[in-house]
Amino acid sequence: MEPIEIFKALSNESRLQILHWLKEPEQHFTPHEGIDMRNIGVCVSQFTEKLNMTQSTASQYLSILQRAGLIKTKRIGKYTYYTRDEDQIREIGAFFNNQI
Repeated sequence: MEPIEIFKALSNESRLQILHWLKEPEQHFTPHEGIDMRNIGVCVSQFTEKLNMTQSTASQYLSILQRAGLIKTKRIGKYTYYTRDEDQIREIGAFFNNQI
């Protein structure tokens, strides 16, 4: 975990919004093809629609969050689903609690 990567990932309002939505995805999205969003995740196309941006931009934002260790992915068929990495988020919180 690199603190600078985490700060970069969190420095964008849309990326913060993605993390917020992923905390309780069932309150913000309709399940994609019957997928259990809590356990499997949210599809990039759902973020694209909700954020009103291109799929490449949404994918780039998700990639930044993944590299920072804030989200994880699961591939099912041709779709990639995203969930928060709650263990990493707790570790990051503890790190910042001890360092800042």
